[in-house]
Amino acid sequence: MKPFDRINYLIILLSSLMILGCTHDTEYIAGPAGADGIDGIDGHDGLDGVDASAAVCIDCHSASHRDPITTSYILSGHGSGSSWARGKSTSCAQCHNNEGYIDYLSGQFFTTDTSGDQNEFLLDEAGIPILNDNDTPGNPDDDFYEPNPDYNPDYGDYLVDGNGGLVPMVNPNGYAVSNPISCTGCHTDHRSFDFENDGNDYALRNIHPVKLVLDPMVSIDFANSTDPLGLSNACITCHQPRPSYPIPTGTEDYEITSSRFGPHHGPQSTMLEGIMGGIIAGSTGYPGVGAATHRSGSSCISCHMGETTDGNDGGHSWKPTLNTCVSCHTTMTSIPEGIAGLDEDMATLKTLLLGLDPSPLLENDRTVPGTYPANVAKAIWNYKTVMEDNSNGIHNPEYTRALIKNSIEALE
Repeated sequence: MKPFDRINYLIILLSSLMILGCTHDTEYIAGPAGADGIDGIDGHDGLDGVDASAAVCIDCHSASHRDPITTSYILSGHGSGSSWARGKSTSCAQCHNNEGYIDYLSGQFFTTDTSGDQNEFLLDEAGIPILNDNDTPGNPDDDFYEPNPDYNPDYGDYLVDGNGGLVPMVNPNGYAVSNPISCTGCHTDHRSFDFENDGNDYALRNIHPVKLVLDPMVSIDFANSTDPLGLSNACITCHQPRPSYPIPTGTEDYEITSSRFGPHHGPQSTMLEGIMGGIIAGSTGYPGVGAATHRSGSSCISCHMGETTDGNDGGHSWKPTLNTCVSCHTTMTSIPEGIAGLDEDMATLKTLLLGLDPSPLLENDRTVPGTYPANVAKAIWNYKTVMEDNSNGIHNPEYTRALIKNSIEALE
């Protein structure tokens, strides 16, 4: 080998060794850390907090304040009875279980879309997509799978309301124990301690407008001059129709599928708002949405949580007091049991419903599953709505009269 070739060979060999040395897997010991960098510029000072004193907290957070609330609460439907016995299931826990109520408002769980079918193609008994040979056996080029007309491409995705928000729900696994709604259900932390400027939110979990579970595209906000923070919105979460049955509309026959057909026990907020009745055209006009005086000039808390008269009403009993009524109805001497003539109209409507053949109603006010004309379904929805509102028309007198009187006219 010539000297020049040897030199070139050595250069190539050394270069290869250097490359191998740069690519081996040996872990090298890190060198000492460098010096700390220079501190950044200080941020702007925050706003001064609001001065507070223990006396402000003790006004509410003391035994002398809390004990009368506890006594009053026991008198209420929230604190007595057995409504929470149904609170283990996902369909009831939102309102019949303290933990379910908290979970629903926390936004920890959201409702998924389970409408239609998750399978894009029709399946045979073995769960295999059905193949259509397009009437050309032996020619696989034009074969296709039978499309599923009920296929929902969004099946399993979160439901979205009209504003693009997710629809909350309770724990989808249900609950091992059901506890009644308690202090911790409705109350959590204050949003502000500056009660003078921001108002006292009483640490309520929800004071914001509420999307209705029967139709999340619709929301109600009870904030008004008597309740500027919207404290009454806390009541809407449960005191609204549940989504078990769609409201009868239009002129097509309607199928009642359950003996419990109706708004299910809690249509107070929608009655007060003047919505979600079965609208039947008739001689009695319907008031505008939100037009009821108790809706625009009063609120849930101002009527149902007034100063007690004898310790058995007002406050956390949620039983209206004469003290509250006379602040507007100055000549009132006793709380009315209902609007004039409603008992007679409800009896007339029930008689008409029982007299139908077939009748959609039983004497005990349960419904009879079956398919009925639209106005019959609307009439029974209205009957159950007014009955389960439990205010005997006082929440919204004009709307109540229109629902019942027009239902009577439609059946006579």
